[in-house]
Amino acid sequence: MCLAVPGKLLEIAGDDPVTRAGKVSFGGVVKEVNLACVPEAVVGDYVTVHVGFALGVVDQAEAEQVFEYLREIGELAEIEKENWGADSPGIAESSGPGSGSPGPGNPESGSPGPQA
Repeated sequence: MCLAVPGKLLEIAGDDPVTRAGKVSFGGVVKEVNLACVPEAVVGDYVTVHVGFALGVVDQAEAEQVFEYLREIGELAEIEKENWGADSPGIAESSGPGSGSPGPGNPESGSPGPQA
């Protein structure tokens, strides 16, 4: 299954519209993503990301709703298991998108987080 996962845009680097990139937090896991498809995105926005590309800008409520839908259908647990391992709390038990709390991908957690 392919899906775009929302995350909070923490910082932006570059002025070139094609190579513009940003650091995005997915419940504490921070990844660098290409922002070419979302020239309107600014720091603090929530963006949906698929295979390293931000595809759209969503508000915080919509980002949180996506995680809730994924929890309801059991997909979030499967995504977390694939990306962080069966014993990791992953996204579902973090304090929400952009929480900044230690978790998978945070060097302090001892887990490498998802591989992009």
